[in-house]
Amino acid sequence: MRGGYEVGIMLGMMEVLEQSADDDPLFRVFAGTSVGAINATFFAAHAHLGDHGVHRLRNIWGSLRLKDHVHVRAFGLVQWPERWRRLLGPLIDEQRGTSLIDARALEQIVQRSVDWDKLHENVRVGRVTALLIAALHVVSGRTTVFAELGPGAEYAPSPDQRRALRYAEIEADHVLASAAIPLLFPTRRVSGQFYCDGGLRFNTPIAPAIRAGADRLVVVSVLRERTATEAELAESMAPAGAGRDLSPFFLVGKLLNALLLDPVLYDLQVLERVNQLVQVLEETLPPEHLERVQSVLAGNRGIGYRRLRTLIFTPSEDLGQLAGGYVKNELKTTDLNPVARRLLERAARQDPGQEADWASYLLFDGGFAEQVIELGRRDALAKADEILEFFAD
Repeated sequence: MRGGYEVGIMLGMMEVLEQSADDDPLFRVFAGTSVGAINATFFAAHAHLGDHGVHRLRNIWGSLRLKDHVHVRAFGLVQWPERWRRLLGPLIDEQRGTSLIDARALEQIVQRSVDWDKLHENVRVGRVTALLIAALHVVSGRTTVFAELGPGAEYAPSPDQRRALRYAEIEADHVLASAAIPLLFPTRRVSGQFYCDGGLRFNTPIAPAIRAGADRLVVVSVLRERTATEAELAESMAPAGAGRDLSPFFLVGKLLNALLLDPVLYDLQVLERVNQLVQVLEETLPPEHLERVQSVLAGNRGIGYRRLRTLIFTPSEDLGQLAGGYVKNELKTTDLNPVARRLLERAARQDPGQEADWASYLLFDGGFAEQVIELGRRDALAKADEILEFFAD
């Protein structure tokens, strides 16, 4: 559900720029991974509209209902012996694969909400220069970028053996594979190969956008960037008091943050350092020496360095705390199935304070989505001057 923040940022930018559906669209290169892959694909499919269909996407997020869109599979992680599979048959839902969540309703929303024919038309006629979706190839552990490119567009592939490039018409399976958190959601087959959440290795797909030719980037991170004081660090490192251990829900949330979100802030820091480095090189080296440096970089990386204008958004509030407050105070569990209701009620009792990082990933509920979207919208409005300057030319 953290992806709702991206929708809010887009809403806020459209409001600041007074952008309507009749205006020229703002973006031509779209890159996303995990839930960002869903939003990026939707926006690319609406690249013929000046607002990229963001108001419709907000309505889709707001229409989610936990009881309808996420079902806990009580035995979803069980590897059934052959004799049990024959005996139980469709009751164990073997075709869904190993996963805790039955997300068929969510998958149907992705399949139906994106106009796939219009998406491919937008790419074919050049309204979209590139749509880039990252997913993790399960067997090899390589991050794979699926790329659908417009006329004349080029992508500079990385020589890094941990990265792979696949040209393809992006379809629902590519997007759902990128958003499939292992064990929680089923892995997806794409061209006969299993893929899962691209955020495990490549959460903010900055590099693919650059390799597709983008020279200005709007980057939305869903992890709040915080600088702890010495007192806060000391408090966090203090010995734990007596009482029960940390709840498994709390630990799962922190693990998801570490796997899916922590690399984001590092990527943004690297981007800033590269911009500073390129500026120094341009100011101090003669053109022929600079050309030689870029040639060496291109030989090693497949592409040289260049300065990039960036507009970066991070949440002003912790989404885990926002989710914790919603679960404890606003979420109605009476209409959920018994397994889901028990898990949520137990998690609400056990999580320390108001923090529930796990819920910020799994709480597919329209009420919570609206809170996250509104937070993104407010954060964008707070950067109105930066937005206007960024899009001035």
